[in-house]
Amino acid sequence: MTTRPTTMAGVKLPGNSTVEHVTAPVPTPGPGQVLIKMKASSICGSDIRAIYREHLGKGPEGYQGVIAGHEPCGQVVELGEGTRRLAVGDRVVIYHIAGCGMCEQCRRGYEVGCHSAFRAAHGWQRDGGHADYLLAEEASCVLLPEPLTYVDGALVSCGFGTAYEALLRAKVSGRDKLLVTGLGPVGLAAAMLGRALGATTVIGTDVSQTRRAAALDLGLVDVAVSPDDVDEAVAGATDGEGCEVAVDCSGNAGARHAALRNTRAWGRCVFVGEGGEVSFAVSDLLIHKQVTLHGSWVTSLLHTEELLENLVRWNLHPEVVVTHRLPLSEAARAYDLADRGEGGKICITFD
Repeated sequence: MTTRPTTMAGVKLPGNSTVEHVTAPVPTPGPGQVLIKMKASSICGSDIRAIYREHLGKGPEGYQGVIAGHEPCGQVVELGEGTRRLAVGDRVVIYHIAGCGMCEQCRRGYEVGCHSAFRAAHGWQRDGGHADYLLAEEASCVLLPEPLTYVDGALVSCGFGTAYEALLRAKVSGRDKLLVTGLGPVGLAAAMLGRALGATTVIGTDVSQTRRAAALDLGLVDVAVSPDDVDEAVAGATDGEGCEVAVDCSGNAGARHAALRNTRAWGRCVFVGEGGEVSFAVSDLLIHKQVTLHGSWVTSLLHTEELLENLVRWNLHPEVVVTHRLPLSEAARAYDLADRGEGGKICITFD
């Protein structure tokens, strides 16, 4: 008989680009909760931008000194009273925001938009996945189907889910050519999923030659160019008309402008990358072109489940964008690599 551990290793982010290793009690699930043994927990760009470097966020991004990590995936090892659906041994992806469950946003499945004081995101206001165990609400867990891996699931829990939501907003299909500005992990996800949804040509742009090369090597884009060359590349691929869909995954003002500038008349443009600002000639780039501009934030529980099902159908594995897998003991190195922004996705994995 295996003895239940009483303590676990974890990681917090005190700011100043540092990682703090801590020992914490293994939590006990309460009513409607489950205890999950972590198997994979990846690092998101938002972790770097708003927590690791310094604590910039307020409200939904206000870090409360909890165990880090909002892209968790693992296996259920203990059930709280009143759980109805999950069983010990189930493999689950955790939707990383638990809302009040009562407001319009929660009832739509978009707990990310919940404004209640009860709202708490893993890795921000409640303990996240950078620890041996995670306490989650049963309602926040989505079954991870075979043959997807735990790393696949971790990437879906935020980054790939975010990209999928943006593409759904833009209604990407076989009628469309797609431009992705910013080829970090979310941009690579947008390229991969955009092609799966039917985009006939995928053009990517990034300041990093390494990321451009990775996107091409993985077969996720047809063309990958520097920001200086993006207008010419889009014009060449579209007979000067622009792409029907453009998605900015960078949060950079220049990249956002490029996405909107290279959206075809009557096309759809989506801003996904967080932070920063952008200014543009509204009449020239938006109104006169009849462009629809979307802002898209994370995804819903339903679309998370739908994406996992589609990945199996499409025989796709998000983990192909992971360039480094490191144990929790090397979390400082993992965050440093993610902060440099030169590679693909960084994931902390567990035995």
